[in-house]
Amino acid sequence: MKLLSVIVPCYNEEENIRDFYDELFKNTLFFQEKEIEVEVLYIDDGSKDRTVQEVKKLRAEDERVHLVSFSRNFGKEAAIYAGLQKAKGDLVVLMDADLQDPPSLLPEMYTYIENGYDSVATRRVTRKGEPAIRSFFARMFYRIMNKISRTEIVDGARDYRLMTRQVVDAILAMTEYNRFTKGIFGWVGYETKWLEYENIERRKGETKWSFWKLFAYSLEGITAFSTVPLTIASVIGILFCVLAFVMIVVTIVRKVCFGDPTSGWPSLVCIIMLVSGVQLFCLGIVGQYLSKTYMEVKKRPIYLVKEDI
Repeated sequence: MKLLSVIVPCYNEEENIRDFYDELFKNTLFFQEKEIEVEVLYIDDGSKDRTVQEVKKLRAEDERVHLVSFSRNFGKEAAIYAGLQKAKGDLVVLMDADLQDPPSLLPEMYTYIENGYDSVATRRVTRKGEPAIRSFFARMFYRIMNKISRTEIVDGARDYRLMTRQVVDAILAMTEYNRFTKGIFGWVGYETKWLEYENIERRKGETKWSFWKLFAYSLEGITAFSTVPLTIASVIGILFCVLAFVMIVVTIVRKVCFGDPTSGWPSLVCIIMLVSGVQLFCLGIVGQYLSKTYMEVKKRPIYLVKEDI
């Protein structure tokens, strides 16, 4: 029999723990027909509510349920990495506890694995239920990423993905501290089948992703999988040097030929502020990459475990 490891990152999801479990095991007949054993790994990312207690209740009822609880909140990326490390399955699937990743897709996903695909990924074709401005910036992020990065990141891609052991081992080989899983999935390659589905709203609770958290996450993705911003900063510097040289020549010619000295402090102040702003912008770009390098060389653990049941 094959073992399927279901990884469920959780942060303040006490209302959804049992609902997810019940929804997952509606596929029991499918698991039996395909001779698949299942283990469910709830990865608690330092929840402040009763998420851990709810998982322990399930564990008391079903030994297929496992709990890994962090010492504090390390972020979803750390939870995903921990789940992949703990998973023992021949096949591994990542799913959110809020049921926006429908377990009913598992039979179809498994069919594609049987047909030779290395992984089966999902993407939303609509963003129904999301604020319009959030959807707009999400689409812009994917467009920008696919223009400045060689790693393909599919618009609307979810973390919901069924993978073979070979793909999981490849992802685990990437031990970087600053993790952007959507980019890592694309970078490791392998033959992937994409499934599209309509967006499903959370069954219970509220999203933990604010606009600013998503913005910071997008910066993480850009700096992790593209060096184009550094190139842009260099090009801007060159352009301003050329522009400064041209203006110096123009000023000298005007003075020598027409006796027209440059005057006007307002224009001078505007130029100084513009150039200073550009310099700080470019320094900020360099600072983003430097901060990531700083965190990498510290070699801190990606997460710390409080309980492992």
